[in-house]
Amino acid sequence: MRSYDKNQNHWAIILAGGEGKRLSSLTQRIAGDGRPKQFCSVIGDSSLVEQTRRRVSLSVADDHTLVVLTRAHEGYYGPLLGDMRRQNLVIQPDNRGTAAAILYSLLRLSKLAPTAYVALFPSDHFVSDDGRFMRHVDLAFDAVRLRPELTVLLGIAADSSETAYGWIEPGQPVGTEHAGIFDVHRFWEKPSAELAERLLDRACLWNSFVMVARLSTLLGLIMVSAPELYRSFALVSRALLTSSEERSVEFLYSSIDVMDFSRDVLARCPINLAVLPVHGCEWSDLGEPVRVIDVLTRQRIQPRWNAA
Repeated sequence: MRSYDKNQNHWAIILAGGEGKRLSSLTQRIAGDGRPKQFCSVIGDSSLVEQTRRRVSLSVADDHTLVVLTRAHEGYYGPLLGDMRRQNLVIQPDNRGTAAAILYSLLRLSKLAPTAYVALFPSDHFVSDDGRFMRHVDLAFDAVRLRPELTVLLGIAADSSETAYGWIEPGQPVGTEHAGIFDVHRFWEKPSAELAERLLDRACLWNSFVMVARLSTLLGLIMVSAPELYRSFALVSRALLTSSEERSVEFLYSSIDVMDFSRDVLARCPINLAVLPVHGCEWSDLGEPVRVIDVLTRQRIQPRWNAA
């Protein structure tokens, strides 16, 4: 029995609205067009967003999964997500960063399941063992049910002094029934090479940006850290899931600034944040071509587009 058979209040949000510009040279080679990486078969024969959906489905029912998209990409995501219900597709008029994407999807979810527990997933990651990774997500769900004030981030056990990732420095253990969860002492965003070496030596973790919390907790974090953004979305909240949603949200997006959830929300309000270290599977943020090649080499994968 899958865990979602027992936990009908668990939901997931997949973030798939980005442009993927840093990988555009590679995705152009693979797909022959300008599609963002999440809609491209970078690793294996299916797109990254499809791989993310399959991974998430190990813990959260597909009809409890929302995917955040950007309207300009419809030609790419339409064929890949055509089996999803319309209400589960959160379509932004434009890309205004992860803070807006997350807030829009959370407010939409609040209309469907106001007491939900929710896990957030980027759509452009490689994970070598989906089952093991999602068991960590299940542990995070367990932790926030016991400690509803927590937001639990998944931190990847680092094996190199990576300078292009965000890092999490764990603090003291958090009191739950599950050992191995720590409070977040500090975030380190894209450190220098020297600092990254020290972070590696101190057993700090790569920030996967996968996180689990109560819906209301995440909304509260945004309300405190980005009150102007929250107030702007509150003005269109009544229109969500109605015939006037598209028009109202389009007007809203024309007036809001780009904001990053990690930098402008979590780092500004590091209250009740916890981190769960992920061990036993390889992980990579496929943000640059060199990381894609590294994953292919380490996993001994020979995709058609990279054939000699």
